[in-house]
Amino acid sequence: MQMGYNISRLTMDDDEPSNHAQPSLNQPSSYMVREMFELDNEIFHITMLKSKPSEGLRQATRSMESNMSTFRMLSGREINSGKNGGFSKADRSCVLGGCLPVNGPHKIDKGSTRAYVSRFSDDGSLLVTAFQGGHIRIYDVEQDWKVHKDILARSMRWTITDTSLSPDQRYLVYSSMSPIVNLVNIDSAATESHANITDIHESLDFSMHEDVIYAFGIFSVKFSSDGREVLAGSNDDSLYVYDLHANKVSLRLEAHTADVNTVAFADETSHLIFSGSDDSLCKVWDRRCLNQGQVAGVLTGHLEGVTCIDSRGDGRYFISNGKDQTLKLWDIRKMSSNMDRSRIRYSNWDYRYTPYPQQYEFHRHPYDQSLATYRGHAVLRTLIRCYFSPEYSTGKRYIYTGSHDSCVYIYDLVTGAEVAKLDCEISTAVRDCSWHPYYPTLVNCTWDGQVVRWEYIGNSYEDKMEWK
Repeated sequence: MQMGYNISRLTMDDDEPSNHAQPSLNQPSSYMVREMFELDNEIFHITMLKSKPSEGLRQATRSMESNMSTFRMLSGREINSGKNGGFSKADRSCVLGGCLPVNGPHKIDKGSTRAYVSRFSDDGSLLVTAFQGGHIRIYDVEQDWKVHKDILARSMRWTITDTSLSPDQRYLVYSSMSPIVNLVNIDSAATESHANITDIHESLDFSMHEDVIYAFGIFSVKFSSDGREVLAGSNDDSLYVYDLHANKVSLRLEAHTADVNTVAFADETSHLIFSGSDDSLCKVWDRRCLNQGQVAGVLTGHLEGVTCIDSRGDGRYFISNGKDQTLKLWDIRKMSSNMDRSRIRYSNWDYRYTPYPQQYEFHRHPYDQSLATYRGHAVLRTLIRCYFSPEYSTGKRYIYTGSHDSCVYIYDLVTGAEVAKLDCEISTAVRDCSWHPYYPTLVNCTWDGQVVRWEYIGNSYEDKMEWK
C-alpha cells in the first residue's frame, strides 16, 4: 500500500525481517515503514454505523453487504424496510456519501488578492469568503451565488485571518493581525458594507485585559453556539473569550509557548475548548474547572506546529492539521496531564520558505497519542485548514483538507484511503475549503484569489459563470 493511503500506528508485517524494527527519530530517511490501521477504536465503529446501510434495510433486501448498491437500497425503501416509508439517517448518509463533489472546478468569483477563507453557513444558504486585500464577500448560495454582502474591512493588518458567522446568521466577526476583531450586521439592506460609512463595524478590543502588555494579532475566531461569546487564538501564545453582552474580554489564558494558530469549541455547550499551536501541541481546556489557568489535558503527536483544529461536535473527537505534513485524529480521553513533552525539532526548518525535509517525512513522535494519521497533502506557506465532512450527507465518514499543491484532499476516516483529490490546476495554495452541509457541493479558495466549487459528477447543475 502507498504511504499516502494508510494511517495510524506504525507496525510491520509479520514476515518482515527482524532487523527491520520500528524506526526511531534518528533513523535514516531510507527507512520507510508502512502505517497500518486497526479498527480498534470507538470512533471508527460509530462512523461505520452512521454511514453504512441500516440493519433493517439489509434484512429487508436479504443482503449483509456493507457496500450495498443504491438501486438495492431504493428497492428496500420501496418495500418499507424502515417501517416509516423512508431511509434511516445511516441509509441516507450511505447513499449521499457516495456522491462525492469531484466535478469541477467551476468559478464562483475571483478576487484581486489572495483568498484566505471560504466557509458555508451552518444551513448552507450563505458562503463567506475573505481576501488579503480586506474584502469579505458573502454569497447567496440559492440565488446562483449572487453577492449578498460585500464588506470592506476595518482596522485590518496584513490580511483577514479568519471569519465566523453567528448562529442566527445575522452577524459576522472578522480578525486580522491585530487585537481588534470587528463585528458586522450582515442583515442590513445595503449590499456594500464599508466600515462606519454604510454599516457600523463594531470593534471588539481583545487587548483590553489587565494581563496584556503588548499588541498582538489574531489567527482564529469562533462564535459560541449561543452567539454570546467569541473565542480567539493569538500570536501572544494565548486564547481569549470575549463576552459580547458585557462588551469585554472575560477570559485570557496563556495557553501555549508559541503562536495559537487555531481554536474551537468542542461542542454546543461551549464548556470545552480545543487549541493548537506552533509549539506542536493540542490542548483541551475545561472552563468549568479552570484553576489558575490549568489545562485539562495535552495531546502530543505532531512534530511541528498545528495549523487547524476541527471538532467533531461531540465533545470527544477532533482532527488537526500540522506543519509536519500530517492530519491527525484525536480522542480527548487519551490526553495526558500537563507533562513536559517539549517540541521535537530536527532543524531550523520554516514551513513558509522550503518543503518539509524528505528524510523526516515519515518520522513519528515517540509519545504520539493520536488515533490515526493521514498523509498525502502539503501544509506549507500558510495555515492550511481541515474539516470533518457533513453529518447529514456523509455521517462524517470523510475528512478533507486544503493543500499547498493546489488541491483539496478527501480521506476516508475509517480506512485512511485518499478517496478524492480535487486539482484546481493552478500553482498556488488552497488554504480553505468547505463542504455544503446538505448538497454534494464543495467550495475552496486559493492564493491566486479564486473561489471555485465542485459538484457531484452526476449533477445536471450548469455552470452559468464563465472564466475571465
